[in-house]
Formats: sequence, C-alpha cells, structure tokens
Amino acid sequence: MSLADDIKQTALQLGFDLVGITDAAPIDQRHTAALQQWLEAGFAGQMQYMHRNLDKRINPAKLLAGANSVICVGLNYKPPQTKPNAPPEPVPTGRVANFALYEDYHVFIKKRLFKLAQFINMVTDNKTRLKICVDSAPVAERALAARAGLGFIGKNHMLINPELGPQILLGEIITDLELEADKQIADSCAGCDKCIAACPAGALRNDGRFDANKCVSYLTIEYKGKIPAELADKIGDRLFGCDECTRVCPFSANGPVCSNADFKFYPERAKPALNEVLNLTGPGFEKKFANSCIERIGPEILARNAHICLANNQ
Repeated sequence: MSLADDIKQTALQLGFDLVGITDAAPIDQRHTAALQQWLEAGFAGQMQYMHRNLDKRINPAKLLAGANSVICVGLNYKPPQTKPNAPPEPVPTGRVANFALYEDYHVFIKKRLFKLAQFINMVTDNKTRLKICVDSAPVAERALAARAGLGFIGKNHMLINPELGPQILLGEIITDLELEADKQIADSCAGCDKCIAACPAGALRNDGRFDANKCVSYLTIEYKGKIPAELADKIGDRLFGCDECTRVCPFSANGPVCSNADFKFYPERAKPALNEVLNLTGPGFEKKFANSCIERIGPEILARNAHICLANNQ
C-alpha cells in the first residue's frame, strides 16, 4: 500500500468514520467569494473571529509553511434512537443538540489526530512537518473536506456524506508530505429544500445564503447579550444548539448511528430540566456538564437560554 493508504487505514483504526486527502492549495474561487460576501453582508453576526486570518482560512498553506497536503477526517455523531412513545416530561425541559450529547469533540478528535500524527512521524522517521486543526483553527474545513471526497456541502451548509448523512464532526492534519489526493463526489441536494423549510428563524435563506444572525445554534451558543424577542420566540425549547436542518435531511434518515464506543455519550443531557439549569451554581454547572461542549458557554448564557425556553413553554 502507499503511504496515503497506510494513513487512511490508521485513521479508521483510530475510530474515525471518514478520511480523505486533498492538496494544500487555496480553496476554490467559488468558496472564497462566497465566504467574503458572507462576511461583507454581516451574516457572521458577533463571530468576529471569522473576519480574522482570512488569508489562512482560505489557504491551508498559510498555516504551515511548505504544506503540500491536508488529511481530512470525519466522525459520525448521530445519536441512538430515543424510545418511541416515551411519556412526556413531568417538568419543562430544554433540548440539547445532538453533537453536545457526547464528550467534548474538540478534545476527542484532537487526541486521535495526535496519534495519527505520531504514526506519520514514525513511518517517515520524523522527517515531516504537521499541523493539527480541530474547529477552532482558521480553516475552511468543510470546503477542504468536500475537496478530499468526504462528502458535499448541502443547502444546509453542512458537509453531507451520502452514507453517513450530515451529522459529522471534522478535523484536519496539514502536512508537507506529498500525498495522493482523493476525488470529490457530486452534489446531491438538487430538488430538495427540506432544510430551508425547517429552519426555525429563516437562517437558511431562499437565495442559498446562510445568515447566522437568525440561526438558533448561533443564538444559543455564540451570541452574547439579550436575544431579540422576535428571535427568542423562534428558539422554542432549544436550550443549546439546533438540529432541524440535519434532522430533516433525507441523508440523515438513512445514516447509521455513531458506532465509536470510545466517544462517550451522555443521553441524560438530551433534555435538562429548565428549572434545574436556572439553579445551577458555578461548581454545579461544571459537574453537570463536565467534558461537554455545553460547559464552554458557561452558566450565565445557558441560564439565559433556559429563561427563553420557559417563556416559550407558557
């Protein structure tokens, strides 16, 4: 097998569901123009970090001098099915997005990318340079993952794999190794607008653009301050994040659930009691949501969201 094949096999053995390779060239002009127009339109909302390091975001070689290849990995996070006909909750609860029902994926993916990097260093006698990226690095990860053949970017602006669906977490290793690149796969969203129709506040626009200012995930996770009333009404009982655009995706319906037993799953976090959330102290919050993406937003933001969910429940 080639070195690229060895790397892919090792990535799968480490528990990733998808792995592909692309070159380290800048993302194509179509994606670059779309990103620039998105920022200029103010669709990034308060996410000022999206405006920073734009040159690096569109060009992975800016993150590692001499870069030639990008190894892209994907982890399926579709949760197990809930029990049908479950009795209603005795107290008001809020919904938590599926990705946050697992341990913090940033840490989980990064640890395994470090192991993959160790393997690469071993087989190349430490003669290669590597940079690991997981979400927070300025990388156009969906565009790179699509170019590496992991899937296509759908109308919900998520990476969709035809077999796994859109519930995929991504990570990358940028390297100076020259590896054989994989081929892209065709876009398969034609004729389907289910995600656009399902978006609670209209963040997925009919013109194909995405306005984060109206995205429930953005509002409940990224947005600081008081959420405008007209948008708070659209949040419903979503305490943290939103799954509507992935839930209705036809590819999600047929996709398998997460099969990685090492990716710790917390089903009890799916519907926290809202009054309990409001009464959490700092230590209580940390204990309840330890090793979770929910922990990252802090108790104040989660309490703000809980108040909105309670108001919408009345």
